[in-house]
Amino acid sequence: MSFPKLVPAFTTHIVLDPGITVGATSKGAPLTIVPFTSTNSYLRSVDDYPIKVDAVFVHGSDFIRMDPSQKHLRLDVNSVLKDKSGGYIGYKYSGIITLTPEIGAVLTDKPEAKTTDFGNVVTHILFETGSEELKAIEEKIYVGTGRFIVEKGQPVVVEYNISEVTA
Repeated sequence: MSFPKLVPAFTTHIVLDPGITVGATSKGAPLTIVPFTSTNSYLRSVDDYPIKVDAVFVHGSDFIRMDPSQKHLRLDVNSVLKDKSGGYIGYKYSGIITLTPEIGAVLTDKPEAKTTDFGNVVTHILFETGSEELKAIEEKIYVGTGRFIVEKGQPVVVEYNISEVTA
């Protein structure tokens, strides 16, 4: 019997702008949209990963919906990255946040909010690119785990450690 293995691939830092509450939509659950700030938001390969990416966010936003149980949030992210090679990358992911008191404090901008641990935010990432130099990222399956980084006086950052799934 063989189970998949994870190979560390990328780290991403996504600087968040304040969320926009859209409200209840035809899909049921209320919708919140959180835009990404391009300044200081990036995706980079870890040192020994063979696919080299060093990209910044050009545009992006996270569509977030609360589960009826109010114990989880569902993430639907679409964004565009520009690699230092000049190539563009479509960066999409779906994910689930398990709401903990610590994550709730971050998301509601409470004064006691602090940096969270990895483990309560998990994602499945899809990359698309027309760049031949980066094309190999389209041929892989990636998953990630995230955390929120909180620094006084600074916007919240979501940090993801992303791994390739291999057989």
